[in-house]
Amino acid sequence: MRLFFVKDFLDLVFPRNCALCGRSLFDYEECLCMVCSGSLPITSYHLRSSDNDLKDKVLGLSNVGMVMSFLKFSKGGQSQKLLHKLKYRNMPELGVELGKKYGEILYKSGFEHSWDKITPVPLHPLKKARRGYNQSEEFAKGLNQKLPAAISKDLQRVKFTETQTQKSRLERMDNVETVFALTPEADVSGARVLLVDDVMTTGATLCACANVLLANGAKTVDLVAIAAGD
Repeated sequence: MRLFFVKDFLDLVFPRNCALCGRSLFDYEECLCMVCSGSLPITSYHLRSSDNDLKDKVLGLSNVGMVMSFLKFSKGGQSQKLLHKLKYRNMPELGVELGKKYGEILYKSGFEHSWDKITPVPLHPLKKARRGYNQSEEFAKGLNQKLPAAISKDLQRVKFTETQTQKSRLERMDNVETVFALTPEADVSGARVLLVDDVMTTGATLCACANVLLANGAKTVDLVAIAAGD
């Protein structure tokens, strides 16, 4: 009884609201209300994971296998709003919830034994210290709750790069080509790796990370983003 009282008090003082519409959440809702969850722009990339426009984007950049995205990115749309909240509004729990939702879709679609490791794209230590968490790692935590593959921080960012926003596809690849490396304790030899990031635009960052993993003996590397678009 006391625990319920404390919870009710905390909900009163610190109300839990939907990250998209702002409506008060029920106890069984996490970061998104059922209405907003039901209207997310969920993609069907997992149905054609090795033959889709995202895979076409990375051809010639890396020898990756499957390429998928949970949400379709659109400027000003729900996916952009969610990514903004996740990255800039101190909502790591939103990344976990999105990962759980997509992890369940992947599990039900037959991917439950497809990977040995779930590896998030790393942030530079300065940026992670400023934000307090790595949004891609939070997404990986959610995936890990639905998929048996273990989270593995095998990559580190060894250079602080300038923003990619205004760069072309080839400029983005040049900008991140030597940015990532394995961590000293990492062992990816023979591993089937699911590499995850928050957003995929040209795929340059994901491919740079994938190339490091493949060069160090990873058996396969597949790519997943929270959102991807043109």
